[in-house]
Order: sequence, then structure tokens, then C-alpha cells
Amino acid sequence: NLVAAPPGSDPKNGPIEGDFLVDEKNRSIELTDEGHEKTEGLLVAAGLLDEGDSLYSAINLGLLHHVQAGLKAVTLFQRDVHYLVQQGKVVIVDEHTGRLMPGRRWSDGIHQSIEAKENLNVEQENQTLASTTFQNYFRLYDKLAGMTGTADTEAYEFHQIYGLDVVVLPTNKPMIRQDMDDLLYMSKEEKLEAIAADILENNKLGRPVLVGTRSVESSEEVAALLKKKGIKHEVLNAKVHDREAQIVAQAGSPSAVTIATNMAGRGTDIVLGGNWQAEVDALDQPTPAAIAQIKEQWLKRHEAVKTAGGLHILSTERHESRRIDNQLRGRSGRQGDPGSSRFYLCLDDELMRIFAAERMRSMIRKVGMEQGEVIEHRWVTKLIENAQRKVENHNFDMRKNVLEYDDVANEQRQLIYQQRNEILETEDFSEFIEGFYQGAVYAAVESLAFGRASAPPEMVLSWQTDLEATFHQPLNLQTILTELQDDKARKTITIAALSDALLDQILNAHEQKLALLSTTQRNQLEREIALSVLDRLWKDHLLMIDHLRQGIHLRGYAQKNPKQEYKRESHELFQRLLGNIQGEVVATLCALQVTSPQEVTAFEEHELAARQEEIAAAQQTHEPAPERIAFIKSPTEIGMREVAETKSDSSATDSGANINYFDGKKVARNEPCPCGSGKKFKRCHGSLANYG
Repeated sequence: NLVAAPPGSDPKNGPIEGDFLVDEKNRSIELTDEGHEKTEGLLVAAGLLDEGDSLYSAINLGLLHHVQAGLKAVTLFQRDVHYLVQQGKVVIVDEHTGRLMPGRRWSDGIHQSIEAKENLNVEQENQTLASTTFQNYFRLYDKLAGMTGTADTEAYEFHQIYGLDVVVLPTNKPMIRQDMDDLLYMSKEEKLEAIAADILENNKLGRPVLVGTRSVESSEEVAALLKKKGIKHEVLNAKVHDREAQIVAQAGSPSAVTIATNMAGRGTDIVLGGNWQAEVDALDQPTPAAIAQIKEQWLKRHEAVKTAGGLHILSTERHESRRIDNQLRGRSGRQGDPGSSRFYLCLDDELMRIFAAERMRSMIRKVGMEQGEVIEHRWVTKLIENAQRKVENHNFDMRKNVLEYDDVANEQRQLIYQQRNEILETEDFSEFIEGFYQGAVYAAVESLAFGRASAPPEMVLSWQTDLEATFHQPLNLQTILTELQDDKARKTITIAALSDALLDQILNAHEQKLALLSTTQRNQLEREIALSVLDRLWKDHLLMIDHLRQGIHLRGYAQKNPKQEYKRESHELFQRLLGNIQGEVVATLCALQVTSPQEVTAFEEHELAARQEEIAAAQQTHEPAPERIAFIKSPTEIGMREVAETKSDSSATDSGANINYFDGKKVARNEPCPCGSGKKFKRCHGSLANYG
């Protein structure tokens, strides 16, 4: 129901016609005043917003977030470009490689909005359990090195982020590929017709053609056009990635036409004349004679393709990154083979529309270009490369900005993982737990003292209820005060001395409680509790840090440095996290109850006897017995407690093989109840005596 404003609309130039502005460069959405009012009206009509309430009020910020995520899903994320729908799931397509990324989900509600847009089951948003950036992940290695044919365009970033220099090595054999200037057309239709004509021309010469596209949608458009013109071809995109190696292996055959999305190395060289090894592998049991014949035929095809001019690379548009364009071009002219490449452009291309449209239109007006004409000039290629440099610099700034924020989280991550490793590797866990107790006790007392160095005994006694609630056990503060007041002239108690005495009392109670356990059992119990609390609170901390990072840029409006504010607040959150870890581990251990085997057995015998009395009473009245337990086996059958609450409507398996007892007799659950009620046993006394 909302209408996007025309491209290029700016509030500075007057009123905007439309409900929201779309910034494709920064991938953001902004509601106009009219769109804001219209959205509120739609939400009120749907019952999601109260009449007269504002979408920007504090309690409705979540609703505003859903509106913006929905608009982004509709306008910025296109099916078969940014994602595919497979088996009722939204699968992300990697924008650089064109490969599918199953299991990955967009955050911030975007993935859920796209699922709603495609009428799929909206799944719950994933919560981050652990995260890092690629840069900080690579920095974990002591040594870094790599080799690629397209690193030179990103040499500055390699040096800035990793301190790595890029060295350009000469090719093994001279490169004789012919890289032709770009061709610029007015409309997309003219461009596609020119591409089809170029493919047909090279097809007749016997040259293999590799067509590069930016998206699945674009590859299918070209495929539909070639099918219409009767040109045989293969399509390689995210939808047929399982045939990837097979398609690429034969992409160099004479007159072969292959349409590929974001063609990078793909792990397989395109051999002129096709891959003879793939033909041999296709045979069940190839004989030496058959292999020799295949090689001989391939050699003829190889020479024929080389004579015709080698592999011709043809791209339907320029990519944002020069590296991707260079990777596509690099599929041709390998090891001194002949080849050629050309890029076809039009004013409707995304890169042209966002970054070079105005300058290009100005150039077109100067040269007097008309519909149906084409421009081929090095200025066009140079203008496009300048636009690509702007995009690359913009993307680098974004990655660098993300890295600067992640550097703060990285320090916290290393400390948490270091503590986690200590918990896992420490053999004697008692010292570790004592440290937790010390931190928790000192923090609890200091919070009650409000920064005082000492407090009068009356005030200390008033803290008893709070301290007992914190540590889940009775505390004898009076005894502690008596011991600390050995000097009658002393009228106050120091907080440090009180904390030490309280720590000794709580640790003694902890030792007595766990005295029934062996050292191994005790260490395992304490370790599992500590790990459970640490993992849960760390997960919650990551969520808070993520929310902080999303809104921290707004501090810039208050003339504050967002990065400095992020560092300060994330540090405060981390200090609170460390305190909460200690506090929750200690609280869990204090609330823990350890029961001896004798006590467990006595409890089970008591429960079993009580249950049998209830069943006997119910048999006399045919009334349901009170709800107590799901089932109790005899104490000789179980050594530990196995008691659980249950509903009156038992969910036990309806099976004749499930045997129960009534007055000492075996009764199958589907047999008539021996009490004479006429009901099945499972519907009568079987629902009461539900023995496993």
C-alpha cells in the first residue's frame, strides 16, 4: 500500500511525491511525512496501533522497526537476485560468488520479513551464540599469506588491515587476450539484443562463449533470449550448482555457450576444446585405445578453437568490484591461449544508475546519442572504473568501520574464552569457585553499603534479609558482628572485614553441603554450573552489544563520537557481565540441594506408600485419585528419585503389550477393568495406576 518516491527525490528540493525514500547506495529506507501518516492509518485499521498513538513513541519503536524491515524486504531484496526460495525456505545467494549459503539468515528481522513477503513460514530469528569478523579471525594466525590473480586492486586494504604487501608476479606465458572497450546502450532491451548478436557471431566461428551475469534473474533473462533465438547453451547459477564442475569442464568446447552468475575460479579451468579427462572419467572402464582416441579428438578440437580465436568472455554488466570483473576476464587467455573479452552496459544497470547516471547522461547529451545507437570509447570504460573505485572505497570504509567496532568486542571475546578455557581445563575447581564466591560476596556487600568504607552494626543487621535472599541460605550476622566488635570502643564495622567474615561463613556452608560428593563429582557439578551460566549470560551480552551498535550512530547528533561512546558503554556492559557471571554461579550453588541416597530412598518409599493408599481409596469410590506422581517404581528397582508431576489425562502408550497390575493381577490396558465398571482398564483404574 505504500508507494516509493521517484529515484533521486530529495527533501531539500521541495515536497516529495511518495511514501518512502529508497537509498540503494546505503541500502536504507526512510518514511516521508505522508508515508508516516499513511502507515499509522494502516496500523490503526489493522488493530496494531491505538487511535491517536504515534509510531515513534517509545512503546512502538519495535513496530516501527518491523515496518522498516518490511519495506527493505520488498524494495531492496529481490528474489533470484539476493535470495532463492527452495523447499519452502529463503536461501541467501552470495553476492560475490553467486553460490547459495544454506543455513545463513539475515539479521535484524530482514529474513523474517522476506519469509512473510514470499508467504512462507516465518521462523524465529536466530540469536548469536558467538561472532567474529573475518579480519579478526585471520589475525589469529601467526603467519598470513595468499595467492590470487586479482589482489592488486585491493592492495591498500591488505596493507591497512593485515600489514601485508601485494607483489605482482609476471605470467608464466605472455598474455595475448584482447580486452575490448565497453559498449554502452540506452536501454536494457538494446543491450540484450546486441549480446545475442555477439554470441551468435562467435558461435558461427566455432568459438566458445562464456556469458557473465550479476544475478540469477539476469542469467535467466539471457537464457530465455538465447532459447528464443535457437542458440544452444548451458546455465550455471545458484539453482544448478550441483552440476557446476561438469558445466565448467566443457565450457571450452567448440561453439559452446555458457551463462554463469558471478563467475570466479569455480575450481576448474576452462580448457579450450573441452576437458578430455572428464570424458574419460565418464566411461566405466576406459581402455588405453579409447583414451588415446579421446585425446586425439580433443587435440583437434583444441587447435580448432585456438585458430578461431579462443574463449570469448562477454558480461551483461559491470560488477561493483573490479576484482569480480577481473576474475571473469581471467577465465580466458590462460597459459598464453588466445581469447577476448567485452562488457555490455546500459543506463538501467545498477552500477550506472546509482553511481554514474548523471555524468553518463551528460556525456550522452553532448555527443547527441539517439535510441538504437551505441557508444564505444575508453572514456566510458574509465568512467565506469572510477565509479567502481568509489564503491570499493565505500565498501572498504564500511568493513573498516565494522572492524573498529569488532576490535572492542574482540578484547571481551578473548577474555571470556580465556576464562571458559580455564573452567574446562582446571583440575581442582575449588580455587576457581572460591574466587567466584569472593567476587559475589564483596559485590553484594558493597552494593548494600553504597560506597561506605564502614557501617554501624544496626545498619549491617538490616542487610540480613537481602543477603539471605541473595545467597539462598540463613546467615548469622549477629555472630559476625560480635567477633568483629572485640574492641568495645569501636562503633562501626569496616566493610572489608565484614565481607571477609561473611565469605568464610558462606564458604563453610558450601563445603558442608558438598561433603557428600567425591572430589570428581564436586568438580564436575561446579564446572557444569559455571559453564552453563557463562554461556547463557555471554549470549545475552552479545545481543545487547548488537543492539547498542545498531543505535550508537545517533550519538553523533549530540556532538559525541559514536565510536568512543560505544567503547565506553560496551566496557560498562562487560564489567556488569563479569559481575553477573560470578553472582549467578554463586546463587545457583547456594540454592543447590544435595540429598543422600538414604534420603532419596526414604522419600520414594513414602511417596509409593501414599500413592497406593490413594489408589485403594479411589477403587472404593470410583473417583480419580489426587494428582501426585507420574509413576513410582519400587525402591529396589531404582536407586535415585524418579518423580515427576503429571496431568490427570495420561499420555501413556495405548498398547496391549503394556501390562499393569490391579489387586495383584496382571491386566492389559485394553482389557475390561476388573472393577466391573464396563470400561477399558486404561479408561478406568488404568488412568490412575499408570505404572511404566
